[in-house]
Amino acid sequence: MHGHQILNLPMGANDANAKIIRDYLKRLLTKLIEEEESFNGKRPFGNSGWIHELYAPLIEGGAIDGQLDSDGYVDSVDVQEADTAILKAIDAMV
Repeated sequence: MHGHQILNLPMGANDANAKIIRDYLKRLLTKLIEEEESFNGKRPFGNSGWIHELYAPLIEGGAIDGQLDSDGYVDSVDVQEADTAILKAIDAMV
């Protein structure tokens, strides 16, 4: 899947209140710039599992292989494949 397609994948419920992956990444970067050295990389939106909020729509959208549990949370994922897809999306933003 191309980076632009990944950026437009819909997000489920998430702590950034983002509708699509593009919005989530923009809010994450905005938070980093606004908070500077106070930025909490472990809990940027208050949840330590924030990266899984990106993995779930990648799985659901067919961009990567993985499994979601019955509540829509990530059950299993190839983290390297997922991170590569996210980096591809970020590259498509610039």
